[in-house]
Amino acid sequence: MGEQHDPKRKIAFVGDSITANGDWDAWFPDAESTNFAVPGYTSDDVLAQIDDIVAAQPEEILMLVGTNDLGMRRSVEHLVRNIEVALVHLRRELPGVRLLLQSIMPRTAEFAPAIQGANIHLRQFCSTVRAHYLDLWPSMATEEGALRSELTDDGLHLSPTGYEVWLDELLPAVERLRDLPPMSRPIQAIRLSEPS
Repeated sequence: MGEQHDPKRKIAFVGDSITANGDWDAWFPDAESTNFAVPGYTSDDVLAQIDDIVAAQPEEILMLVGTNDLGMRRSVEHLVRNIEVALVHLRRELPGVRLLLQSIMPRTAEFAPAIQGANIHLRQFCSTVRAHYLDLWPSMATEEGALRSELTDDGLHLSPTGYEVWLDELLPAVERLRDLPPMSRPIQAIRLSEPS
């Protein structure tokens, strides 16, 4: 038996500047990374690019979005609904894809109640679409609910140390995601209508 050269797994990274600024090719050298994240993106922007993500036919999708919605004073309900619709669409169009939704990261403490409220809803929804959920709050937030000062220079974006702490959580989560059994059965129970 000769050496097997498995094709690189295809990962799509979805989100805003926090993800856009990641060095994913270096951090996931075993994967073919496509970074769909764009600075300033909101959940509306992610919904608008769903067809492009599907067209890339990724095997894994890592999504982190929502903080810019709150920065623009959009409601928790608005961003949660958009993320839920996006996840439903991805699961329907890519039934075998492995989905990892990451909790919205803390930022300045004034945002903590809204972020934590959104994260509770998102965590509960993930099982509906057989998505994995990664809770980043314990490793990144202060007791007051702010992003720890050593992880950021501006209370929102990550410093190099911030990326290290994120990766310490993200890499094991992706390993767990890959250890799950294949997800191939179609979804029957979801009746989320897309916004008109």
